[in-house]
Amino acid sequence: MGFLDSIKGIFSKSPKIHYAKSQSIDVMDLNPKRVGPNQHILPYYTVASVELGNTTTKAIISATEMGSGKTYVVSKEVRMTRDVRPPKKGEQVFGRTIWDVELTKEAVSEMVRDVLKGAMDKAHLNVNDLHFVVRSTGVTAGFATPEEVGVMIVSLAEGCRMAGIPNGKMTPIMTKKQLPEILQDYTLIEKLIFDGAVTGVVPPTGKEVVANEMEGELVTAGLKIGSKWTGVDYRNPCISIDFGTTLAGRITNNGEPYAKVVGNLCGLAGAVSDAVVRGTELVSKRGGAVLDIHAEKGSPNKELAKKYAEEIHEHVIIKEVPKGMERFGTVPVNPESAEKAGTFLIGCDVGENGSDIPELEKIGAKILKESNLPTLMYTLDIVSSKITQRLIKIAHEEGIINGDTAIGITGRAGITGEKPKLIIELLSELGIWDNVSENIIFVEDGLALGASVMARCMNCLGTPKVPIGGKRNGPCILSQRIKRQKEMGMIK
Repeated sequence: MGFLDSIKGIFSKSPKIHYAKSQSIDVMDLNPKRVGPNQHILPYYTVASVELGNTTTKAIISATEMGSGKTYVVSKEVRMTRDVRPPKKGEQVFGRTIWDVELTKEAVSEMVRDVLKGAMDKAHLNVNDLHFVVRSTGVTAGFATPEEVGVMIVSLAEGCRMAGIPNGKMTPIMTKKQLPEILQDYTLIEKLIFDGAVTGVVPPTGKEVVANEMEGELVTAGLKIGSKWTGVDYRNPCISIDFGTTLAGRITNNGEPYAKVVGNLCGLAGAVSDAVVRGTELVSKRGGAVLDIHAEKGSPNKELAKKYAEEIHEHVIIKEVPKGMERFGTVPVNPESAEKAGTFLIGCDVGENGSDIPELEKIGAKILKESNLPTLMYTLDIVSSKITQRLIKIAHEEGIINGDTAIGITGRAGITGEKPKLIIELLSELGIWDNVSENIIFVEDGLALGASVMARCMNCLGTPKVPIGGKRNGPCILSQRIKRQKEMGMIK
């Protein structure tokens, strides 16, 4: 290393990380009164997101201030899905989580009821304070048929009803008078209709490409609204990556007024890291996860961590989902439908449908035996970062992303620890972006934020001055949407 190189090394900085941590708000702020002759209440639109995932089941209540378009988190209730009660006599098991936890309609409904009521109790809110409730699930990997998915959807809705949520708060409005008076000026329902596009993206046509398509849609929307807390314009074209237990996400082009989905992601994500830690004695063999591990002081052996990560990636398969596959990374897929819809389907697996998970467990045991917990955790940071790099490398080689594409990452296995820094470093190696840092965001609670956006889209609650649809660095697409709907005869 020369003298100039050594000087550069001294002054080199870590990459700038645009991390959108969920912004909290006190429940009293939902009805703030400004001192003055005319008391004024800010127009907050309050939405509950209920998600039953493979590892956690959450209810997150968010509130969007319609004047600024910014979304805040009011409260959260999070429970481990493995704690869903076992089937009672006479109940029928309709599906399982990726970790083989049995699910019945009754047990799922009760879990949903409890987390939703828990979130409301924490915020001291009642059903009347919620304007909308959005339900979603990541537990589709263990399902075998569309009928089983249907039972899950019914179970989620029933759980919400058991918590006191009426059907009217789970379906779109027909007229603006169905909204509270303070919100009526913000709905555009008299100018256009909800045509299925969420944040300026139309869903793929034809049969469902992946079982967790809705997750990809919600996450993309959540990343777009979360980006408002950063300096990055995360609109179309973009790639969204959700590192939950299973992988979800989509890639959009830059079409206007609506972008199309040109890529979908599926398979295993956080489950890769979970499998590694389940090889240790730190977590339970039944549904144990990285979330169960408590931080330990000490320094990681980074060189050793790189070696372990390479060993783990020998078992990680990332590629286009081949034709004829019904599952990839345990998630139900339809490559033929993807081809017809013009969508490139990228999957992440460990062996074949998780067959090499036992091998990852062995590596986890070896890591802890030969080193320490900080090295294990740093290894997992590298593993997730390398998965991101491999996913994006394939998408770029296929020509569906380029230097104009914004990158958004959410989910526990993609935004924690050293992952953001490592991801930026590994993506920089690809040479796609001149400055990766200015094109990538990391967002907490992406799916829950997406639920708030989904509710707004379904009820035509827009913020034209703070657009989330359209192209990066471009204007609001409201006028284009109205023109398109008139041309199609959808509105007069």
